[in-house]
Order: sequence, then structure tokens, then C-alpha cells
Amino acid sequence: MFKKKPTIKPLAPLRSSDRRKLADQIITTYELEPPTNAQDQTPEQKAEVTNAHTALRNSLLPDSTQSARFTTTLGPDLALASGTVYVASHTPSGEPRILWFQLEGLIYPSVYTLWHHPSLVPLLHTPEVAIQNMKKGSDLMQPGLAGGPPFPSRAKKGAVVAVASLDRPSVPVAVGVCEVDVSALESVRGSKGRAVRNLHWAGDEAWGYGASGRAGQGVPESIEGWGRVIEERGLVERVEGLEVDGEEEEDGGVALDESTAQPETVSKQTNGYNTTVEGEDAPSNTSHTPTKEFTQQEIDSAFRNAFLYGIHKHKESNPTTKNFGLTFPLSQSFVMSDLIQPFLPAFTPEETQQLQIKKTSWKNLKKFIKALDKQMIIKSKEINGQETVIWDIDFSDPAIVDFKPYRLPKKETLAGTSQGRGATATEQIDTGDESVGQKLQVVTYYKPTSKLAPLFASTTKQLLTPPEVREIITAYLETSHLISETNKRLIKLDPTLSNSVFDGSGPLDKEVLAKGTVPRDALIDRVLHAMSSSYAIVRNNSDPTSFKARSGAPPKVHITLEKRTGNKKVTKVSGLEAYFISPKLLADELRKACAGSTSVEPLAGATKKNERPIEEVMIQGPQQDAVVAALERRGVERRWVEVLDKSKGKK
Repeated sequence: MFKKKPTIKPLAPLRSSDRRKLADQIITTYELEPPTNAQDQTPEQKAEVTNAHTALRNSLLPDSTQSARFTTTLGPDLALASGTVYVASHTPSGEPRILWFQLEGLIYPSVYTLWHHPSLVPLLHTPEVAIQNMKKGSDLMQPGLAGGPPFPSRAKKGAVVAVASLDRPSVPVAVGVCEVDVSALESVRGSKGRAVRNLHWAGDEAWGYGASGRAGQGVPESIEGWGRVIEERGLVERVEGLEVDGEEEEDGGVALDESTAQPETVSKQTNGYNTTVEGEDAPSNTSHTPTKEFTQQEIDSAFRNAFLYGIHKHKESNPTTKNFGLTFPLSQSFVMSDLIQPFLPAFTPEETQQLQIKKTSWKNLKKFIKALDKQMIIKSKEINGQETVIWDIDFSDPAIVDFKPYRLPKKETLAGTSQGRGATATEQIDTGDESVGQKLQVVTYYKPTSKLAPLFASTTKQLLTPPEVREIITAYLETSHLISETNKRLIKLDPTLSNSVFDGSGPLDKEVLAKGTVPRDALIDRVLHAMSSSYAIVRNNSDPTSFKARSGAPPKVHITLEKRTGNKKVTKVSGLEAYFISPKLLADELRKACAGSTSVEPLAGATKKNERPIEEVMIQGPQQDAVVAALERRGVERRWVEVLDKSKGKK
């Protein structure tokens, strides 16, 4: 289908709602989620399922996905066909490529998607000579099928399948649709007819499409996830033992010696979550072996070693920086989120649930820090009878000097409970939260009032940015010859400026009117203040005009520290929704990072009638630093955050 270059229209960002809808359609079409009974689930289990579903969505269609219409030719008659391509990259630094293409209401994965999503579709095999024919646009014929029977049970007529070469059995290089029920074939020797209609392959024009014009990505030598799939089917020995019969039968198909294609016991292929890529440590789609229960001593040791690993990492990453990049005192939230959590050896969600500070012998972080103080590894200090901070670290202590790093998970667990690993600890947080890693921009607009209308007669736009306002005012000054000949920064007043801008309402109006001149910057500043302001918060470099402008000044994210019963403190966060942040997902992250309880409640009096409720996150303890760090990971700049400390009381 993409043997000849298709006509692809300009790309446009895919709206978040459309992206989620399309991702859900893909999940349903390819049966990527196991059935669940929501009535039998606890709130925690429901949250895990929701997080996993969001992570799967983002893996299938990344947040940066763009779409475009295309036209091409299809079939031997070269009939015109049109559809939609979806372009994105699975990695932040990667070049966007076509991940999916939609045709006649059906959506198909590209080879790039298959390389990142093992077991997404059934995998068929054929000799390399047949692959070369497929790369010329030929279909796969029935005699060319290898590694069976039996063939994958999902390879029924009309099913989307992947095709790999016997030379690289774990690397899909073509995508097609079954023309017959391949799973029911009992023998391919001597059979005739097409098995798979070829739609796309590594090397065609869809594979090579990219904004930079560079060739497509090279084909991997092997893919671990697909390797596990063929192992589960018992294909490894059969694929390795296959010999190609020299006689080629029909275009694109090669017959195999019948004696080498006898069925073996094939385990039933399951279809669960799988969002991993080559080289990552992640569970396969088979049932998981129950996780070993840690003893309390093992949990204590894991936390102590994680802290030592965190210090070791700072020494390794910042060898020439004072205190190896650590700024004392270190708050409890920083110790947990940056020095401990990223280095806990939690390889599964079950292990993550066990490795919690409340399950140690210390029960809380305060006692853990004091225990390290007793061991002379650190010096701690209690501030205001509340929080215990690390005042200093003995970097020459044998426990730190002799520390040996251990293996850590390479990727967060599917439920998003890990806090990142190693040097990227602060970046790889909860892949189930779409706001993590987003880029935000606050765009301010100005609307001319009726009084200022004569100055803006040259434009029909209702909303203007500050540079546009300056440009229009400058054009008016030039056409009206109001710029001083001796000083270009000085503007002479005319009746329009006097009546529209300097009407006597300002404290300097009389002085300006008396002089008959005004500095250019002061004039433009006065014009901006006289206009109606509005704003739009733009996400991920999208077109600002696609976001609805709201009147007034941009809102702030409010962080409030309050004192509760006794000396207990809490941290409240509100105003998250305007910045595309889910209060519930943020609370879930902060509960783990701060090792304390969190809650989410509607903010009293903040919601107008017929509007979505505005929610407030409450975290146990003074957690300002942890909250600010979590907001920065979600693209919220510090100037958009307002902190109010009510915990100190009135003096």
C-alpha cells in the first residue's frame, strides 16, 4: 500500500480527547486489557487499573501525537484509497514516525509500534526470500508460512498480523491482514492462495516518512518481548530447525519441508498489558509468579541501602560540586523522594507495596533519620519541634565509601508506583499521569475597548498578544507622524491619543497632556493597562488559538501550610485543574514521595454552578518542597505558584 509515496497533508496536533478516544478504540480492537469486574475491586485496585489503563493509552499514542490525512493506491487495480496517519515518537528525543494508519474505519499498527509492543498482534514467520518479495509489495502466500501448524490462535480471517523472517524471528518487519483462517491450517505443503494481504513493511514509504527527511529507523537484530512470545509458543526450536525447500511456489511464498513443520505443544497466548520496549525489564504476558514476602529486616536493609545508594549517586554525578550537589539542610520530603525512593529495589507493583517506610521497624522517616544519626553517618536536627532534617553527611563514612551499587529496575512498574531510577529519578515519575513531562505556556491576550477602537482600526482581530499590540500602535504612530524627529523614543500626542489614552484618569495625565509628549514605552504600557486582558494556558507546543481564552489574569497554583491539632502541620494544594493536572494522581505520587497520608476533597466555595468541581490536595506534614518539585515535573513554573505559610501563627 505504501510502495509508492503517499500524499500526506500537513500534520496537526491530535486533541487530548480524540487521542484518548482513539487509544481506547485500539485497546478494544486489539483486546489489550483483560476483563475486570469493577464491583469486586477495592478502591486501591480500581486506582491501579485506572493508572495502568492511562499508561497503556500513552504508550500506544504518546501525548505528542499528530495526525494527517493521506491518499495512496491500494490493490492490484491501484484503486485510490484515503485514510489518516498518526505520527509521534515513543521517546522524547526520538524523531516522530508513523505509529498507526487508519483506513476504511480500521486502524493498523506500523512496524515502529510493533517493535515497542510485543504480542500486540499475532506473529507469523516466513523465510527471508519471501520477506524480500513482501518488501517489493507482494502478499504472503500460504506455502510461505513457517513455524506451524499450529499457527497463532488469533490469526483468523480478517485479523491484523505481523510477519517476521526466520533469520530474525523476534523482529516483525511487515503488517498485513489474514486472507484465510491461518490458525485453522493443518498443512501448508502444496497449498495455494494468499495467506496475508501485505499492507506495510519496513522499507516502504510509511516507514521512511519523517519531518527531517532522514531514512527510517534501522531494523533491530532482536526484540526481547517478541522473543518471549515465540518461546511461549514453543517456536524457538522449530524456527531454528527449519530448512527452506529450494522450490519457490507462487509470488511471495516458499514451501517448507513437511517433516520440519510438525506441531508441538503450544501454550495458549494471553493478551495482557505490555507497554515495554526492547531491553526493558518488565513482566511478560504470562501469569506472574507470586512475589516473595520480605521480612522486616529485609525491608529495613532495603531502605538503608537505598539511602546509601542515593548518596553514592550524588557523589558519582557531582564529584567537583560542594557537598556533591546536596544543599543542606535536607528536608524529609527530599530525602524520601530523591535519596531513597528512586533506589529501592522494587521490580513489581507487589514489591513496591511491601517496600514502604511504615513497614520498616522505624515506622516513619523521622525515626529512620535519627537511626542514621546514631550510626554517625549523618547529623540530624529537629526544627521547631516538628520536622527532623539532615544537617550534614559524613561522606567519608565507610558505609558510604565502601557502598557497592546493585541492580535497579530499568522502568517504572506498570501501575506507576515507582519513583524513577538512578540519574533520571526526578524525571521518570508515574507514566500513568499524562501531565508528567508536559510543557506549559501561559499566553496573555488583550482586547481593545470601545474607547481605544480608533487606535486599532487597522485590525479585525479581537484578541491580541503584547507584541501585536506594540506593532499596531507603532504603525499608528508612524502613519500619523507622531514620532519625535529628535528622539525616536518620544511620542507627540494627537487628539486621538489624548482622548483615548490620557483622559485624565491617571495620576500623570495632566503632566503628559501639559507637555504634549510621552515616552513610547509609557504609552504602550498605558494602552495595555486600558485594554481587557485574558489568558490561555497552552499545552505541549499546541496552537494557542486552539485553546479557549479566559478573561482576567492567569490563575496561580496555591500551596498553603497550616497547623492542625497540636503541632501537626499539613500542606494544601489547589488550582491544579487549570494546568491540566489531576489532583488524584498528584496526591497518589505525593503519598509515596512524602511517605505520608494524602486526601483529595472539593475546595469549598471555589466552584460555580454548572462547572466542574475544583479539588484540593492535602498532604500530611510541611511538604512545600516536594509539591513544588512535583509541579515543576508537570511544567508548572515557580512564578505560577503562590505559597502561603499559615503554620507559624500571628506574632
